[in-house]
Amino acid sequence: MRLATWNVNSIRSRQDRVLAWLDRQDIDVVALQETKCRDDQFPFERFTEAGYEVAHVGLNQWNGVAIASRIGLDDVEIGFPDQPGFDRDAADALISTPTVEARALGATCGGVRVWSLYVPNGRALNDPHYEYKLAWLAALRDNAARWLAENPETKTALVGDWNIAPTDDDVWSTEFFTGKTHTSPPERDAFTAVTATGFSDVMRPFAPGPGVYTYWDYTQLRFPRKEGMRIDFVLASPALSATVVDAGVDREERKGKGASDHAPVIAEFDI
Repeated sequence: MRLATWNVNSIRSRQDRVLAWLDRQDIDVVALQETKCRDDQFPFERFTEAGYEVAHVGLNQWNGVAIASRIGLDDVEIGFPDQPGFDRDAADALISTPTVEARALGATCGGVRVWSLYVPNGRALNDPHYEYKLAWLAALRDNAARWLAENPETKTALVGDWNIAPTDDDVWSTEFFTGKTHTSPPERDAFTAVTATGFSDVMRPFAPGPGVYTYWDYTQLRFPRKEGMRIDFVLASPALSATVVDAGVDREERKGKGASDHAPVIAEFDI
């Protein structure tokens, strides 16, 4: 099984590129983030013609997550229990009645429970989105622990754009990110709390850092200067991680006209 995750930064703008890549890389299941469209705007027909079933949740031009599978797509679940929301118009977004954003989608594909996740960005350490991000990750951690406790032999993958670089090897410059989001101790602790439940980063053993990144900002020539971050992950439950045979970043997909600012991560499992 070849499982991938990719923040595509608008599926409508990049559907041709994504579909060509799926064929070229022989991908069985892909989790997409930042589709940036409503459900009625997603190009379902294009994916169906390519042999993929698709589940998608998108509410507007922001966020949006999807799972496309050619090996089955069952038990689709929008969001996880107690997933926090955010009210863009409220002074205190976490106390008001917030909107649960389109950031989490689960489905069973070929016997693997796949979650496509788009963790909130955080924006700045003093921004309400930062507290929202930490609350979101805490709720995910609680659910991850419960899933493993209830079904320790279940093959589960938590994949997507985590908006966290968990170690210094995952950023091009620790000095540049001092006082910024993505590398702050609370964010890194939140990521570690998820892995502490039993989920593991399957890519790092096959692609040791530093210098292995999944995201490069469009500005300041970050990509050609190799100034990136590793913030996209495939985290696998013990039963699934025991079957991994290869994993890595397809850096080539960050190149060329019309590329997303993220590159896809691919993991291969012998199941």
